[in-house]
Amino acid sequence: MNPSFLSLLSLASRLRSEKGCPWDRKQTIESMKNHLEEEALEVKEAINKEDYKNLKEELGDLLFQIIMIAQIASEQKIFNMDDVIKNIENKIISRHTWVFGSDTALNADHALDLWEKNKQKEKESNQ
Repeated sequence: MNPSFLSLLSLASRLRSEKGCPWDRKQTIESMKNHLEEEALEVKEAINKEDYKNLKEELGDLLFQIIMIAQIASEQKIFNMDDVIKNIENKIISRHTWVFGSDTALNADHALDLWEKNKQKEKESNQ
């Protein structure tokens, strides 16, 4: 993993540790959802304003919310950040069959149609 990303994971772990921050230790997956939503809205606002300097900061804030939620989940033995990364990597590859498989996307609309088709196949096979 990228050293900067590993540093963020370590930072989240430290904040949640006994020597860390009482507020961060108090957080739960449930309590984090409002912070996650707030940061996502701030990302959206920066994009709407084309404020790319602020967008960089807001994306970092959103990423850290995700890292903190994964840290809490890891502490509870639900899943960890590595699981999150492996899951999204597999999903992106399996849905982009025109890049990683034998399908051909004729244009962006066709790519979206194939994405939706592959997503539906996943849902049906997971039932």
